[in-house]
Amino acid sequence: MKIYTRTGDTGETSLFAGGRVSKNHPRVRAYGTVDELNACLGRALGVLSAASSHERITQIQHDLFTLGAHLAAPPVDPGRKRPELPPLPRGRIERMEVWMDEAEGRLPPLRAFILPGGSPGAQELHLCRTVCRRAERAVVALRDEGAETGFVIRYLNRLSDLLFVLARVENLEEGTEDVTWRKEDA
Repeated sequence: MKIYTRTGDTGETSLFAGGRVSKNHPRVRAYGTVDELNACLGRALGVLSAASSHERITQIQHDLFTLGAHLAAPPVDPGRKRPELPPLPRGRIERMEVWMDEAEGRLPPLRAFILPGGSPGAQELHLCRTVCRRAERAVVALRDEGAETGFVIRYLNRLSDLLFVLARVENLEEGTEDVTWRKEDA
Protein backbone atom coordinates (compact mmCIF):
# COMPACT_ATOMS: atom_id res chain seq x y z
CA MET A 1 0.00 0.00 0.00
CA LYS A 2 1.36 3.40 -0.93
CA ILE A 3 1.41 6.16 1.65
CA TYR A 4 0.62 8.89 -0.84
CA THR A 5 -2.73 8.96 -2.62
CA ARG A 6 -2.72 12.43 -4.18
CA THR A 7 -6.38 12.77 -3.20
CA GLY A 8 -5.55 15.57 -0.76
CA ASP A 9 -3.69 17.69 -3.27
CA THR A 10 -6.67 20.03 -3.66
CA GLY A 11 -6.96 20.79 0.06
CA GLU A 12 -9.63 18.22 0.89
CA THR A 13 -9.46 15.01 2.86
CA SER A 14 -11.67 11.96 3.36
CA LEU A 15 -13.53 11.37 6.56
CA PHE A 16 -13.46 7.95 8.16
CA ALA A 17 -15.82 5.77 6.08
CA GLY A 18 -17.23 8.44 3.85
CA GLY A 19 -17.40 12.00 2.69
CA ARG A 20 -14.81 14.64 1.88
CA VAL A 21 -14.23 17.95 3.63
CA SER A 22 -11.75 20.81 3.55
CA LYS A 23 -8.56 20.18 5.48
CA ASN A 24 -9.52 23.31 7.41
CA HIS A 25 -12.91 21.88 8.49
CA PRO A 26 -13.55 21.96 12.26
CA ARG A 27 -13.72 18.14 12.28
CA VAL A 28 -10.27 17.86 10.71
CA ARG A 29 -8.85 20.50 13.07
CA ALA A 30 -10.26 18.55 16.03
CA TYR A 31 -8.90 15.12 15.14
CA GLY A 32 -5.69 16.65 13.80
CA THR A 33 -4.99 18.38 17.10
CA VAL A 34 -5.74 15.15 18.99
CA ASP A 35 -3.21 13.46 16.68
CA GLU A 36 -0.68 16.22 17.44
CA LEU A 37 -1.24 15.64 21.16
CA ASN A 38 -0.61 11.93 20.65
CA ALA A 39 2.69 12.71 18.89
CA CYS A 40 3.71 15.05 21.72
CA LEU A 41 2.98 12.33 24.25
CA GLY A 42 5.12 9.91 22.23
CA ARG A 43 7.96 12.40 22.39
CA ALA A 44 7.46 12.86 26.14
CA LEU A 45 7.77 9.11 26.68
CA GLY A 46 11.40 9.37 25.60
CA VAL A 47 12.34 11.50 28.62
CA LEU A 48 9.93 10.53 31.42
CA SER A 49 11.44 9.21 34.64
CA ALA A 50 8.39 7.85 36.47
CA ALA A 51 7.62 4.28 35.36
CA SER A 52 3.94 4.70 36.25
CA SER A 53 3.76 7.70 33.90
CA HIS A 54 5.06 5.54 31.03
CA GLU A 55 2.27 3.00 31.47
CA ARG A 56 -0.41 5.66 31.82
CA ILE A 57 0.74 7.73 28.86
CA THR A 58 0.85 4.61 26.67
CA GLN A 59 -2.76 3.80 27.62
CA ILE A 60 -3.74 7.38 26.86
CA GLN A 61 -2.08 7.20 23.43
CA HIS A 62 -4.32 4.23 22.56
CA ASP A 63 -7.33 6.18 23.87
CA LEU A 64 -6.43 9.16 21.70
CA PHE A 65 -6.43 6.99 18.58
CA THR A 66 -9.94 5.87 19.51
CA LEU A 67 -11.06 9.45 20.14
CA GLY A 68 -9.55 10.48 16.80
CA ALA A 69 -11.48 7.74 15.00
CA HIS A 70 -14.73 8.99 16.51
CA LEU A 71 -13.90 12.58 15.61
CA ALA A 72 -12.97 11.57 12.04
CA ALA A 73 -16.23 9.70 11.46
CA PRO A 74 -18.82 11.68 9.54
CA PRO A 75 -22.08 12.55 11.29
CA VAL A 76 -24.93 10.09 11.04
CA ASP A 77 -26.69 10.57 7.73
CA PRO A 78 -29.72 8.60 6.49
CA GLY A 79 -27.93 7.84 3.22
CA ARG A 80 -24.67 6.73 4.82
CA LYS A 81 -23.80 3.86 7.09
CA ARG A 82 -21.80 4.84 10.19
CA PRO A 83 -18.47 3.01 10.29
CA GLU A 84 -17.71 0.43 12.95
CA LEU A 85 -15.81 2.37 15.61
CA PRO A 86 -13.83 1.11 18.58
CA PRO A 87 -15.64 1.71 21.87
CA LEU A 88 -14.86 4.95 23.66
CA PRO A 89 -12.74 4.46 26.82
CA ARG A 90 -15.63 5.49 29.07
CA GLY A 91 -14.01 4.34 32.33
CA ARG A 92 -10.75 6.17 31.70
CA ILE A 93 -11.94 9.54 33.00
CA GLU A 94 -12.56 8.07 36.44
CA ARG A 95 -9.27 6.16 36.18
CA MET A 96 -7.40 9.42 35.46
CA GLU A 97 -9.00 10.93 38.57
CA VAL A 98 -7.70 8.00 40.64
CA TRP A 99 -4.22 8.44 39.12
CA MET A 100 -4.28 12.15 40.02
CA ASP A 101 -5.43 11.43 43.58
CA GLU A 102 -2.63 8.88 44.02
CA ALA A 103 -0.01 11.26 42.64
CA GLU A 104 -1.20 14.24 44.66
CA GLY A 105 -0.76 12.14 47.81
CA ARG A 106 3.00 12.19 47.10
CA LEU A 107 3.27 15.82 45.98
CA PRO A 108 3.72 18.89 48.15
CA PRO A 109 0.47 20.86 48.45
CA LEU A 110 -0.18 23.29 45.63
CA ARG A 111 -0.24 26.82 47.05
CA ALA A 112 0.54 28.89 43.96
CA PHE A 113 0.42 28.75 40.18
CA ILE A 114 3.21 26.64 38.67
CA LEU A 115 5.24 27.90 35.73
CA PRO A 116 5.75 25.35 32.95
CA GLY A 117 9.24 23.88 33.14
CA GLY A 118 11.55 21.93 35.35
CA SER A 119 13.01 18.56 34.47
CA PRO A 120 13.00 17.39 30.83
CA GLY A 121 10.01 15.11 31.46
CA ALA A 122 8.07 17.90 33.18
CA GLN A 123 8.86 20.28 30.33
CA GLU A 124 7.46 17.82 27.78
CA LEU A 125 4.34 17.12 29.85
CA HIS A 126 3.63 20.83 30.28
CA LEU A 127 3.86 21.22 26.51
CA CYS A 128 1.54 18.22 26.08
CA ARG A 129 -0.89 19.85 28.51
CA THR A 130 -1.08 23.00 26.39
CA VAL A 131 -1.61 20.97 23.20
CA CYS A 132 -4.32 19.05 25.05
CA ARG A 133 -6.07 22.32 25.91
CA ARG A 134 -5.88 23.36 22.24
CA ALA A 135 -7.36 19.99 21.23
CA GLU A 136 -10.15 20.55 23.73
CA ARG A 137 -10.89 23.98 22.20
CA ALA A 138 -10.95 22.44 18.71
CA VAL A 139 -13.41 19.77 19.86
CA VAL A 140 -15.59 22.44 21.51
CA ALA A 141 -15.61 24.31 18.17
CA LEU A 142 -16.73 21.08 16.48
CA ARG A 143 -19.47 20.69 19.09
CA ASP A 144 -20.54 24.26 18.37
CA GLU A 145 -21.04 23.14 14.74
CA GLY A 146 -23.51 20.52 15.98
CA ALA A 147 -21.31 17.43 16.44
CA GLU A 148 -21.77 15.09 19.39
CA THR A 149 -18.51 15.50 21.32
CA GLY A 150 -19.48 15.51 25.01
CA PHE A 151 -17.37 12.54 26.08
CA VAL A 152 -14.31 13.71 24.14
CA ILE A 153 -14.48 17.16 25.75
CA ARG A 154 -14.69 15.64 29.24
CA TYR A 155 -11.83 13.24 28.45
CA LEU A 156 -9.52 16.00 27.18
CA ASN A 157 -10.39 18.28 30.09
CA ARG A 158 -9.44 15.59 32.58
CA LEU A 159 -6.35 14.62 30.59
CA SER A 160 -4.98 18.16 30.74
CA ASP A 161 -5.35 18.06 34.53
CA LEU A 162 -3.57 14.71 34.64
CA LEU A 163 -0.71 15.99 32.49
CA PHE A 164 -0.23 18.90 34.89
CA VAL A 165 -0.06 16.52 37.85
CA LEU A 166 2.29 14.13 36.03
CA ALA A 167 4.60 17.06 35.22
CA ARG A 168 4.79 17.79 38.94
CA VAL A 169 5.52 14.10 39.60
CA GLU A 170 8.36 14.23 37.06
CA ASN A 171 9.89 17.18 38.88
CA LEU A 172 9.54 15.37 42.20
CA GLU A 173 11.17 12.20 40.79
CA GLU A 174 14.07 14.23 39.39
CA GLY A 175 14.53 16.33 42.54
CA THR A 176 13.58 19.49 40.65
CA GLU A 177 11.38 22.00 42.42
CA ASP A 178 8.32 23.35 40.66
CA VAL A 179 8.80 27.04 39.92
CA THR A 180 5.91 29.05 41.27
CA TRP A 181 4.59 32.21 39.70
CA ARG A 182 5.44 35.32 41.69
CA LYS A 183 3.17 38.27 40.94
CA GLU A 184 5.83 40.78 41.87
CA ASP A 185 8.06 39.52 39.01
CA ALA A 186 5.34 40.16 36.46
